[in-house]
Amino acid sequence: MDPDKVHQMKPATRDRILKSRLLPFIVFPLRLRTAVKQVLSTAWTVTVWLVRSREFANYSYALTPMNREQLAWFVSGITSRPVAEVEGYFAELEADGALLTHVETRLTAARRRREFDNQISYGRRLGWYALVRILRPAVVVETGTEKGLGSVVFAAALMRNGAGRLVTIDIEASSGLIIAEPYASVVEQRIGDSVVLLKEFGEPIDLFLHDSDHSREHEYAEFVAAEQWLTGGALVLSDNSHSTDALAQWSRATGRQFTFFQERPEQHWYRGAGIGASLALDSQQVTS
Repeated sequence: MDPDKVHQMKPATRDRILKSRLLPFIVFPLRLRTAVKQVLSTAWTVTVWLVRSREFANYSYALTPMNREQLAWFVSGITSRPVAEVEGYFAELEADGALLTHVETRLTAARRRREFDNQISYGRRLGWYALVRILRPAVVVETGTEKGLGSVVFAAALMRNGAGRLVTIDIEASSGLIIAEPYASVVEQRIGDSVVLLKEFGEPIDLFLHDSDHSREHEYAEFVAAEQWLTGGALVLSDNSHSTDALAQWSRATGRQFTFFQERPEQHWYRGAGIGASLALDSQQVTS
């Protein structure tokens, strides 16, 4: 049954069909067609990815144009800045040839370039960059350095601000291979258990990002450990809010406001991650 034909039926006829006990059998061809179309579409996208892509983890992808605009509005809502200004920061990062060359050079030198596709895209990291450019935090803390792509994105924003530093934490001593001069000048790497290191952090934190062990228990423990060091207007982000409610529940427990952005990767089978954001209700996020 074609759904358009259903809507074209006389109201009385359509009503009888919708109330019929046979409705599940009548609409089965429509449901089957919908399911097959979805399966074939996903299968084709996965097949293209298997043939053309070299990635196997921490996927790098562009956002759809609509989703990129949604991310700009998300950042605008958090910072109360015009969406055009946010989009300007997105463009600034995407046009940063020196940063891209640095990333490619570091990966090639470490013989890790094959882990990325030919074109490296930033996805939700555009939002991270814009938030740092607007909020101008003095101290950014990131847990989960991994190769350090997010770290150098943060560093690039801090360097353009002309102030601020990033402390990035990872349990693996081999992490951070992308981090080197000039970006290393504003980055401090700390190796160890993130919860332990956060408890001992000892200085104010203006922006915090969880991107390490993505179990709900560990994620929540990081927020609790970092809480004592957060400044009054600190912004807390999670790279895992598409999978757990840890940041949402911590925000509820601490009287903060939670909001979320969902990624929509362009031409990729992966459904995307997102940005969970927790804001202090009685603070002004924007700095002059």
